[in-house]
Amino acid sequence: MTQVEEPGVVAEHVVKDLISGFGIAVPRGATARAAEDVVAAASGLTPPLVVKAYGPGLVHKSDAGAVRLGLGSPVEAARAAAAIRAAPAAAGIAIEGYLVEEQAAPGVEVIVGAVRDPSFGPVVLVGLGGVWTEVLHDTALRLCPITEDDAREMLSELRGAALLDGLRGSPAVDRDALVKVLLAVGGPGGVAESLDFREFELNPVICTPGGAVAVDARLLRPAPATVEARLPRPEATPQDFARLFAPRGVAVVGASTKRPNFGNMFLGFYRAAGYAGRLVAVHPTADEIDGVPCVPSLDGSGVDYALVAVPAERCPDVVREARGVPFVQVMSGGFRETGAAGLEEELVAAARAAGVRLLGPNCMGVYSPAGGQTFIGGRPGPPGRIALVSQSGGLAGEVVRVGERRGLAFSKVATVGNSADVGPAELLRYLAADDDTSVIGLYLEDPRDGRALFEALRAVSKPVVALVGGRSAQGHRAAASHTGAMVGDARIWAALGRQAGLPLVTAQDDLIGALDLLDLHAGRDVPASPDVLVIGPSGGAGVLAADALDRAGLRLAPLPDVDLGLPVGAVPGNPLEIPVGPRGRPDLVGQVVTAIQRAARRPYPDVITHVNVQSFFTFGDSADPLLAYAHAVGELQRGLTGTRVTLVLRNAEYAPPGIEDELRTIARTAGVPTYRSIEAAATAVAAAKVRDQRRECV
Repeated sequence: MTQVEEPGVVAEHVVKDLISGFGIAVPRGATARAAEDVVAAASGLTPPLVVKAYGPGLVHKSDAGAVRLGLGSPVEAARAAAAIRAAPAAAGIAIEGYLVEEQAAPGVEVIVGAVRDPSFGPVVLVGLGGVWTEVLHDTALRLCPITEDDAREMLSELRGAALLDGLRGSPAVDRDALVKVLLAVGGPGGVAESLDFREFELNPVICTPGGAVAVDARLLRPAPATVEARLPRPEATPQDFARLFAPRGVAVVGASTKRPNFGNMFLGFYRAAGYAGRLVAVHPTADEIDGVPCVPSLDGSGVDYALVAVPAERCPDVVREARGVPFVQVMSGGFRETGAAGLEEELVAAARAAGVRLLGPNCMGVYSPAGGQTFIGGRPGPPGRIALVSQSGGLAGEVVRVGERRGLAFSKVATVGNSADVGPAELLRYLAADDDTSVIGLYLEDPRDGRALFEALRAVSKPVVALVGGRSAQGHRAAASHTGAMVGDARIWAALGRQAGLPLVTAQDDLIGALDLLDLHAGRDVPASPDVLVIGPSGGAGVLAADALDRAGLRLAPLPDVDLGLPVGAVPGNPLEIPVGPRGRPDLVGQVVTAIQRAARRPYPDVITHVNVQSFFTFGDSADPLLAYAHAVGELQRGLTGTRVTLVLRNAEYAPPGIEDELRTIARTAGVPTYRSIEAAATAVAAAKVRDQRRECV
């Protein structure tokens, strides 16, 4: 860790001179070194005037009583400057001078700011400014650089956006002028990309029908108290990870001849998985361990992949011996995640010296059924089209095993732990071009290089969905500006999701559910629309479905005026209630949906059909009607090219053993994902709709 100085506060008049060069309007003003010089400085200005003291300790001038407004003359301004100097609040504050300006006309006050995030780079913020900044926290964020569309969307996201358009007789402000300020701060070549800063803020920018004027400006030079030194990532040609996922030989370092440990466990994993390549253990004296032949060192081992499971302090020496091994994965923990950043830097340097690429440290490894890679016990599942990059090995293992139990099949899974070398962005770029992968999942905590991840996400055309851990806690740090206080990791991830078209889910089951839907419906061309048609039994379930869809940002589109031929008692509308049960007609769902789509003369992008599994066994004694309903839903999907069909099996736990699996198999064969709750289905559908919108924009 390298010690650096505290961030410096740049004087306001200097900041305003800088931003004027970017086309941002500021009030006319002048500076004076002493209070008695204010009269001369203000002689060419038009009252009312404002006086502000400036100095290195004056970050929040209003809190220090270092601002005076509504001054009627240069003489009055000079008196105000003297009063600031004499005020008790100014005791101990180094005042270097005074800025006197023409007071801007009243208008809607807006905050525009930027923060340089250590992972994602500059982030721009806009919101209601002045006192409302602290009271309402009504703001919107984007990663820089932003486009004009980004700027306008940010303004539309504000809860107080109506204030900009005029409210109760007040005139609308010049939105175009405010957009220009946002672009001057966060656009290509703007303040955020051009100036060296930690936090930058215009608060307030006063917006009127005649324009937008930044009446206060703050810039803090960069420097958190400590900066973690990170070795730069290589900028060579894109890495070919083929041998990572399909190694011709695997070496395990750390297996013991005396007592089982993690190394022995991984030898067992590869043997149980039926790995067909060359499997060796690295041991200085043993001939074999657990029936696996040994080699004395990684140097000359002739493998494509080495798994290292030795104490952290030994790992750099092991990696230095890995010359000729393309990929080394360090399972061991005890590096940056425990505060040992120096040891992690030594590990990365050892990998660079040996000419190898490093996964981890603090990660479980790689899983690829087609390539023989595994970090999970037992036989691998069938090869599939779903890829996963995870910073948690344990979570990745759960996603794989739970997902495979549901019928998902994986192409490539990589755990990257601390991402000291190989990171999520690089793997994402590789998987984006992988012919065996159609959908990609991410579990991230600290991507290390958030800017590279952002660029990779914007470039990928395949569906990607992400679960981000630690969003509520990572970004809390002392901030000297309102902007710095309001930009946290959760908000940056949300902004990244909007800009990159990346669906963000909040739970492991939702990640699995979204991957399932995106995989089964991969390649299905549906309209980019929030519309959903919900159909099933029970009015109460339909009402709850409406609530769940609303929370997910989905829209229950109105039904066309058409006779659907529903039996007596069926309730029309969306959600549409139809009789589905042991004595219902299984084909009714297909008949009704087809009639609705024909009458609407357009496909509904998504149809969620739900059924109460328990009712089939409470009011009947056979699973046949339920299985027939699943077949009918499958036939409905087969007949619809521009619509995604999703099946919700409510209360599936009441089914006899094996029935839920049979229902899932019937549905999956037709390309229909299944869920146990409408909430889970709504989350998956909402994730797909984010990708629909991204596809249409591109």
